[in-house]
Amino acid sequence: MNRFYSLCLVAVTVFTLKGTAQTTNSLSKSWVSDNGDGTYTNPVLYADYSDTDAIRVGDDYYLTASSFNCMPGLPILHSKDLVNWELIAYALDKQPPFDVFDKVQHGGGVWAPCIRFHNNEFYIYYPDPDFGIYMIKASNPKGPWSEPLLVQPGKGLIDPSPFWDEDGKAYLVYALAGSRAGVKSVILLNRMEPDGTKLVGNSVMLIDGHKNHPTIEGPKIYKRNGWYYVFAPAGGVPTGWQMVMRSKNIFGPYQDKIVMAQGKTDINGPHQGAWIDTKTGEHWFLNFQDLGAYGRVLHLNPMKWVNDWPVIGVDADGNGCGEPVRTYKKPNVGKSYPKMTPPESDEFNGNELGLQWQWYANYQTTWGFPSGGLGFFRLNCIPRPADAKNLWDVSNILLQKFPAAEFTATTKLTFDARFDKEEVGLIVMGLDYGRLTLKREDGRLKLYTATCKNADKGTIEELVSGPELNSNMVYFNVVVKKGAECQFGYSLDGSSFTNLGNVFKAREGKWIGAKVGFYAIREGIINDAGSADIDWFRVSLP
Repeated sequence: MNRFYSLCLVAVTVFTLKGTAQTTNSLSKSWVSDNGDGTYTNPVLYADYSDTDAIRVGDDYYLTASSFNCMPGLPILHSKDLVNWELIAYALDKQPPFDVFDKVQHGGGVWAPCIRFHNNEFYIYYPDPDFGIYMIKASNPKGPWSEPLLVQPGKGLIDPSPFWDEDGKAYLVYALAGSRAGVKSVILLNRMEPDGTKLVGNSVMLIDGHKNHPTIEGPKIYKRNGWYYVFAPAGGVPTGWQMVMRSKNIFGPYQDKIVMAQGKTDINGPHQGAWIDTKTGEHWFLNFQDLGAYGRVLHLNPMKWVNDWPVIGVDADGNGCGEPVRTYKKPNVGKSYPKMTPPESDEFNGNELGLQWQWYANYQTTWGFPSGGLGFFRLNCIPRPADAKNLWDVSNILLQKFPAAEFTATTKLTFDARFDKEEVGLIVMGLDYGRLTLKREDGRLKLYTATCKNADKGTIEELVSGPELNSNMVYFNVVVKKGAECQFGYSLDGSSFTNLGNVFKAREGKWIGAKVGFYAIREGIINDAGSADIDWFRVSLP
């Protein structure tokens, strides 16, 4: 019998999933993968859940992904059928070191994590490329999760994957980031203490990918039929392929084989992910596709075993290398489950901020807070950093992922500006960004739009002046069309919107997709602050 040791499913615990921030999960109005006829269409998540890893525990599937500098971090998603996913928690409330991540650190923080279930506990190993490899664990995937433990300090250590063998020995496979380590395109293996708390001994190189598999990274280690397997993408994120290595000895030598590539499809760079099995004996692979401004979106591909090699996707020519699928039959998990998607819209009626929201840095209490029964989210105008040339270096930006190729985000807010030069706005954030802003000037409220090209380079914004408003209650929206083209608009009645500014083409952030949400800032330090009460935020089709 095949045993999928990396899942450690000897003892299975049944977990009851109870909502934390939201008691209900409304179905997305912009993208649903489940076609309702026994098939699904990729991506299963049209959102930036990059560097995906997932496991099965009994009848339940759990997934986590990179979060970089965005907090809370390490999202935990749950599914019963691998197609319909619910966002249930975050494993990381604050990111250490706190003195670093209390301010925005674009592209830093949580890179590709790995989730495992071992000895009735959930483990996540995640790398911070500037500080080392951390481990957290929990008995329940919804938490509480332990404080991050630095398992191995070091610069440029990325993409860790733990493995506990049947003899009780433990190992960690990982890669190197050339930008920090000065070395890349190699996969390394280390012995690890059985409790998973630290590495022991020297690193052993399993493969040098420079010749045949450049930029090899994202390794995941498994065992099947006496073979050790390392799944690892190579060739670059938007342009690469999925490679698998195997050996009868965990230290090698390893054979390697390309098992999925773009081929004749329009699905570029099928990149790193997770091998998942079902109780019914099927095998599947969750991986991501880089779509630029839309981020790295999640795909589900069938997988089969041929001569003890995995074949991912559909292998039409029988050469052992599959191509990714667009539409396919859903996994057979024994029964059918209802459609489900991560949250997008938010009425802000609860005591917790919706799980779809993240800040650009570790949350500070003064930035904003739910109002409970008052029915809004209070966003305070925080002093803009004195050295900030644009909003790229502002930490108190509240954002969520793009949810589809096309959508409209609409919000209702009331701005209580107490001082001149306070402002609140709806923003689409990335390396380029655009925003629609309500600002107090000379005691009056005025609308602006602004765009900023190459914000990460310190470029100055281009402002377009709009009308003055006699009301401090206003509706904002942004209509996003294919190609991430965005048009901002405003309304005083919530039904008739007037476009303001030119069409703005969104761009990805630093290793993340573009995001949409809010900011509130002021100039100078004042012993009080104006604020905006966000009544609701709703996502729909354009």
